[in-house]
Amino acid sequence: MAIKEKIEGDITLLTISGKLMGGNETKEITEKVKSLLDDGMKKIVMDLGKVKWMNSTGLGALIESRRLITEKDGVLKLAAVAEKIKSLLIITQILNLFETYETADRAVGSFK
Repeated sequence: MAIKEKIEGDITLLTISGKLMGGNETKEITEKVKSLLDDGMKKIVMDLGKVKWMNSTGLGALIESRRLITEKDGVLKLAAVAEKIKSLLIITQILNLFETYETADRAVGSFK
């Protein structure tokens, strides 16, 4: 798993790739979110287009990230969610917790 960070004004785009299957990768996501919040970044988009698979621990990382961000009056949006991942989010009824967009550009643009 890898995370690429791109900052556009007060909006942070995190492009996540690989598998979210627990362990260090899920900790890495929440640590990245905590770091961004410490820096005052409260508008965050997670581009999940390159995430190949996610298990319950990966889902937990998304939920924990959302909790951390909303506690600081921020917003987390998801972009480019692959069909496999989207199905998992729908089945677990987690998709309802997030604003989702077809592309990262649209998600970032929705903040403006």
